[in-house]
Amino acid sequence: MAGPRSRARALTAERIIEVATRICDEEDIEVLTIRRLASDLGVGAMTLYGYFRSKEEILDGIADHVMGNFRLPTAEETSPEAVVQALALAFLDMMREHPSIVRLFATRVSTGPQSMRGAFEAVIGRLREAGFVDRDAVRVYGLIVQYSLGFASYQAPRPWGKADHPEAEELRRRRRHFYGALPRADFPNMVELAEDMTTLPSDEQFLFGLDCLIEGVLRQTGD
Repeated sequence: MAGPRSRARALTAERIIEVATRICDEEDIEVLTIRRLASDLGVGAMTLYGYFRSKEEILDGIADHVMGNFRLPTAEETSPEAVVQALALAFLDMMREHPSIVRLFATRVSTGPQSMRGAFEAVIGRLREAGFVDRDAVRVYGLIVQYSLGFASYQAPRPWGKADHPEAEELRRRRRHFYGALPRADFPNMVELAEDMTTLPSDEQFLFGLDCLIEGVLRQTGD
């Protein structure tokens, strides 16, 4: 078994960021401290300062790492609507795989070269290839990111909306019962639409909103 010395020698900035990302995704950004990160890496806290000067630099590194590894969808469909849909779904997947990025998007501006190449330059390039011209490509990029970010942050604390959540069906049943059991005199609409209310954080809702967004985008950029 490797001892502390061999673990320290194997330490790299990339490994630090990978472990920090795991902590933030599985627990919370607030849980991440230099001491906690050092403990998970099996090194002394002071060792990390040889790679990053502060927790803030580590958070910047996480954003750069996650966004830099954004998986650009394959260009099987090249129509503008297909490209917008594929990119929005890819951003939503990234945010669900790495929930920490939702918080990071809301608290900092990422200017790391890796993130700018992966989640900015490549995406805008794909939009221009799909026929969105100049400023339209930038505007559509903004709509995709902002819509996906907003939905991901809404869905995160509502796991009954996630189709792949192991307890989604049971959680939906409980939520349906919650809405249905409200005082009808005060909440007649929510009681009558209890089943539909449970779909608000669902992927179905995301796709419905995305279709509306795409329709508006094509109308605004079609001239």
